[in-house]
Amino acid sequence: MLNDFINAYSLMNLRYLLAGLGITIFVSIISIIGSYIIGAILGIIRYVKIKYLSAVVGFVIDLIRNLPLLLIIFFIYFGLPSIGLKPSSIWATIIAMIVFESAMLAEIVRSGIQAVDWGQMEGARANGLTYTQALWHIILPQAMKKMIPAIVSQFISLIKDTSLATIIVLPDVMHNTQIVYGQNTNYIIPMFLMLAIMYFVVCYALSLVSRYLEKRMA
Repeated sequence: MLNDFINAYSLMNLRYLLAGLGITIFVSIISIIGSYIIGAILGIIRYVKIKYLSAVVGFVIDLIRNLPLLLIIFFIYFGLPSIGLKPSSIWATIIAMIVFESAMLAEIVRSGIQAVDWGQMEGARANGLTYTQALWHIILPQAMKKMIPAIVSQFISLIKDTSLATIIVLPDVMHNTQIVYGQNTNYIIPMFLMLAIMYFVVCYALSLVSRYLEKRMA
């Protein structure tokens, strides 16, 4: 058993796993940035209730939130080529993640804004601020404090959900782990142990950032 761990954690295997972890982190960072921007915009649109637009956005968000992420990954990777677009497994995963997570974050943003007492808006308007100025300078900063835990939790889920893209051969850390233990089944336990450690380190680091931001914004 000890020899299995020693051989499984050879320098070559560890480099291969770290290369996969690099892909996981790259996909996660791009997806987090894209989904945060789009999700924030969609959430604000739902909150301000723009005629027709908010209703359409709300319908699309509800539709996406009730679809399995794996189905969206399949649709992007296998469906887009039918209209002439052929994204790589990496970019197909990023697009699918952004689509799915934007819908999730939009609801977090909308709920966070609604959690701010309406009196804050009325007070800002009474002091001469326009609706947009009050929303940007008064409401959103307060809402952000309330949203940080939920947003970070969603980002952590995003990082873990990248493993679903293994099915479209995304060369992430999960895929590379499977390749290693596929060559020697004695490596299954060591590989999954290392995989768990890698996911924990990345996700725990993100949770520490969340705590830091909460303290700074308190």
